[in-house]
Amino acid sequence: MRQTTPPGSAPASRKKLGLTAQILLALVLGIVCGIVFYYLVPAGTIRDDVFVNGIFYVVGQGFIRLMQMLVVPLVFCSIVCGASAIDVKTLGSVGVKTLVFYLCTTLVAICIALCIGNLINPGLGVDMSAMVESDTSTLDTAADTSVTEVLLGIIPKNPIGALANGDMLAIIFFALFIGVVLAILGKRVETVHSFFAQFNDIMMEMTSLVMRAAPIGVFCLLARTFANIGLDVLLPMLKYIIAVVLALACQLFITYMVLLWVFARVNPITFLKKFVPVFAFAFSTASSNATIPLNIDTLESKMGVSRRISSFTIPFGATVNMDGTSIMQGVAVIFTAQLFGVELGPMEYATIIATATLASIGTAGVPSAALVMLSMIFNSIGLPLEGIALIMGIDRIVDMCRTAVNITGDAVVSAIVAKQAGEMDLAVFNDPEAGLEIDEKRVVVSPDE
Repeated sequence: MRQTTPPGSAPASRKKLGLTAQILLALVLGIVCGIVFYYLVPAGTIRDDVFVNGIFYVVGQGFIRLMQMLVVPLVFCSIVCGASAIDVKTLGSVGVKTLVFYLCTTLVAICIALCIGNLINPGLGVDMSAMVESDTSTLDTAADTSVTEVLLGIIPKNPIGALANGDMLAIIFFALFIGVVLAILGKRVETVHSFFAQFNDIMMEMTSLVMRAAPIGVFCLLARTFANIGLDVLLPMLKYIIAVVLALACQLFITYMVLLWVFARVNPITFLKKFVPVFAFAFSTASSNATIPLNIDTLESKMGVSRRISSFTIPFGATVNMDGTSIMQGVAVIFTAQLFGVELGPMEYATIIATATLASIGTAGVPSAALVMLSMIFNSIGLPLEGIALIMGIDRIVDMCRTAVNITGDAVVSAIVAKQAGEMDLAVFNDPEAGLEIDEKRVVVSPDE
């Protein structure tokens, strides 16, 4: 029998932090811990082998691998279920509309980046001797990747091989194909449809369990990142970082919010408030794919976006929508051109815009896609690849920022497409209490529970 708490004494059970607050707290503590390790803890076995490359690395990468473990089966089952539940004609219109929105937001992103880059002039007055040298030997090979071959790779020769290798575009294509056929066959394949639906439920529950470890994983990832780089490497590139972050902020707070207001007719502030945990998670992990489950779950539970839409648009966007990456590339081009004294004219700017927009699809699924795309752009306008070496030293910091914007763009387009398709519950979107069960998932369970 539980005893009544006397007046004035501490409550029997304290109020615990929700998952959102835990992730944000872990993010801040991880950065602080990493900076402390970099500046105050002397290099040696304890610092480097036990903590930075030991505990922080193993726990952080272990969490990332847990999320990556779930991505392929979750994406595959979600798309099969979503495609099989939508009319084939509707699916076609949703797919075309989604692709058009993704390309348009990427086009706007690269234009914003070029404007901000020319406004701030990040490459003027930079001391190249202060830069960290990086190896660019792999970029020439990456730059030779044929866009045509990558586009043909969307159709898998071996679907099982595509699943095993995590080839996302091929997986999406194959899953859509199966979903469409299931929709055409209807009741004749109810058993198969039920199998995918139930397996999808299993994957979502596994995701919920893994997400309970998110604060620990986020802490270790950021602690290791800042323990390795500190703040010194950021100073010579400060103007470049400011330009990238400012352009990302314009895309996030202006472009996306205007799109939500104009095309979905929903309150952008409400969207931002409900999207904070997904944004923070993407920033911490710097992985669009690892964020897919949480993004889909948040859109359904907090925004009222039908899973039939989000299960297609979010994995598709995580693969081809690279607004944040395009912004980084636009600023990087201006930075490198100014650094090496290369004049860019109207034709060069047109080439940059076209290449960056189309390459966001052409290099999808390619390892180190951001650097591949950047090297393609550099080659197209004759910039030296040595400029990429200067950027690689701080790529982790910029990567976290651009990934957060990438996945926000996916969610915004998903909300717009769902609203226009009549697949968005506005009552859920406008309900401040909607989806609180996501935030109430706890890492620590009290003795009273």
